[in-house]
Order: sequence, then structure tokens, then C-alpha cells
Amino acid sequence: MALIVQKYGGTSVGSVERIKNVAKRIAKTRAQGHDVVVVVSAMSGETNRLVALAHEIQAYPDPREMDVVLATGEQVTIGLLAMALQNIGVAAKSYTGWQVAVKTDCAHTKARIESIDDAKMRADLQDGRVVIVAGFQGISSHGDISTLGRGGSDTSAVALAAALKADECQIYTDVDGVYTTDPRVVPEARRMDTITFDEMLELASLGSKVLQIRSVEFAGKYKVRLRVLSSLQEGGEGTLITFEEDENMEQAIVSGIAFDKNQARINVRGVPDKPGIAYQILGAVADANIDVDMIIQNVGNEGTTDFSFTVPRGDYQPTLDLLGNLKNTIGADEISGDDNVCKVSIVGLGMRSHVGVASKMFRALAADNINIQMISTSEIKISVLIDEKYMELATRVLHKEFELDQTKERA
Repeated sequence: MALIVQKYGGTSVGSVERIKNVAKRIAKTRAQGHDVVVVVSAMSGETNRLVALAHEIQAYPDPREMDVVLATGEQVTIGLLAMALQNIGVAAKSYTGWQVAVKTDCAHTKARIESIDDAKMRADLQDGRVVIVAGFQGISSHGDISTLGRGGSDTSAVALAAALKADECQIYTDVDGVYTTDPRVVPEARRMDTITFDEMLELASLGSKVLQIRSVEFAGKYKVRLRVLSSLQEGGEGTLITFEEDENMEQAIVSGIAFDKNQARINVRGVPDKPGIAYQILGAVADANIDVDMIIQNVGNEGTTDFSFTVPRGDYQPTLDLLGNLKNTIGADEISGDDNVCKVSIVGLGMRSHVGVASKMFRALAADNINIQMISTSEIKISVLIDEKYMELATRVLHKEFELDQTKERA
């Protein structure tokens, strides 16, 4: 008998009928002799509805009260799922995040989990019940309801699996696993049987929407065995996210391709080429709580230099305004930007032991006249910033160039 944590996203519980189907799936797992803890999201569209209601009251909703509102979505789902299980003869009990309790810091709307009290869950499991926990929420050190931010139910599930030392955490979603890239863009995209945590972490951070990045970080930190499956299909093994040390065979050079439209480029031209100038620019951006991703610096003539960096698209205008106000202070000739860009990335552990991967990538893009504006690399990732209109073409070209449509042996 194993202890399994299953997480069902908003699409999976998006209607009463789907909640009933989820209950049948849980009952099947229970009938196989496994203990089951279930984490659920709000029904699809519900969180957006609640956010809209809050904004009708306040233009900038109070974070504490926003958490009170948002947490109701998952509370509805856990109650309905418990009823659905009871109706088919499966003992079940639901808990909100604060009832468990999932204890967090006090950063409302983006709280981080600090500890989990597993006593109630273990007692119910011992009594033969399925335990259902509201994802995305917890209780702060001040005793207030807190939420973990968008995608937080994935993090809740992995954190519960870590606390309970579960044998496996199964993330059920509307796709049947992790693909080499988005199959809506590349129909030949292939579902992977396994992918390493390092690769999944990179893909999640680079725009892949299958798993929330914090959940992958949590799983890697606590060595939680993680699997992505579809709640809309019967059968299938999904994709197992595993550890590099578990791999006994050589990795594919490139495992997947991610893309991200949420990018904007900022250019700061003609600033003095002197120590501290980078800090003056990027420090001011950081102080405004704006994330900077890709960065390049080009030394110009007559003691000047140019900086270019990327920020989330939603922070494009605030960044331009901020640096515009600092233009004279930092001695810049020009502040400009472009929010019609995107990032396309290739990821793979095999890149560590293969040379020429970057040149192969750049050659393939050049062959289709796709200009590269910026480049960022790590041991297992190469990202390029390109014009947004070439995003899908670049993804298809690279998917074909690295033969990701072909099945490769992996341990």
C-alpha cells in the first residue's frame, strides 16, 4: 500500500459532472489499496470571477481581504468533492488550508509555506478516509487566511506530499503529461515518459504552463516523486519528473522547447562606462520590485556603454517611466524599448556534454531569417530574444532541428 497525493486543477473540477468523475478516479485508487490525500483548485473560471468582484469594490483590493475572498473558491470544491465521494461509498473529509494547518508567512496573495501540521490528515488516513485539502491557501503567522499566488495549488500538493512523505504526488491536469513543446504550436510535439527536475524547473521558469515553478522547486528540494497526468483521459502513465541521479542512460541533447510572450526589452543607451553604472540602472529597477531577466552590455565609443535587458511585459511602461525620470541622473543619451518581443528557449541536460548546440540553434534560426536580439545561457539552457511574430516559427524550426518529434531512449 502506498500513500498517494493527487492534485486536480480547475479544469479537472470545472463542473459537477467532472467532480463526479474525479471522485470515481479517487475511488479507483483507493480500491487498489492506497491511502489518498487530494488537493483541489477552485472550479475553472471561479478565481477570475472573484478577482473581478473584488476590483468592482476597490481598484486596488486590500491584500488581506483579497485572500479572504479568493480562498472561498477552493472551499466550495473540497465540499462538493467530499460529497461526491460519500455518494459512491467512499469515506472522505474536507479541510481548508487553515484547518490542516498549512502555515505560511504574512505576504498576502503570494504567501510562502513555512510548515504543515499533518496530524489531522494522518488520523483520517488511519481511519480509512480520503482526505481532501483546499489548495492555494493556508494560514499566516498572524492567524489570517493567506493564499499562495496563481498556480499555488500545485505547490500545496507537493508541500503536503513532502510533509506526509508520500510515495508519489500526482498532478492531474487537462494534458496527459509534459511535452517536448506546446502541441498547439507544434502538432508533432511528443509526450515524454520522464524528465529530470532540473529540466522541468528550467521549462517551468521559461514559460511552460504545465507546472507552477514553485511546485517544481519544492519537489526538488524535498525529493518528492512527481507525476503529471490527465484527469480527462483514462489510463496512461503521464510524465514522471525524476532526479538526474536516477538516470542510467545518456540524455537527449535537447529535451524540450519553451516560449514566453511575457517579455519586453528595455534599452539604455550612451551611459558613462564607469564602475557602478549597472547598479544605478538595475538597482533602481529592482527597488521598484520589477524582475529583470536577460541582460547585455555593449561598450561603445568615447567612454560610453549601452545596456539592454528584459522585464515582464506588464512592467514595460513602469520601467520606461522609472528610467526616464533617472535619465539625467545616470547620464543616458536615450531610454527606449520594445514590447513586441518573445523568448524562445531550448532545454536539456545533454547540453552539458555536447558542444556546438548553440551554433546549431543559431544556424537553424538564421536559415529562416529569424534575427536574434539577445542571448542567455546556462549549463542546460539557451534562450534567445526574438521578434514576437517569429515565435511559433522559431519553435517549429528548433523542434525539427533537434529531432524532438522522434522517440529517444531514456531511463
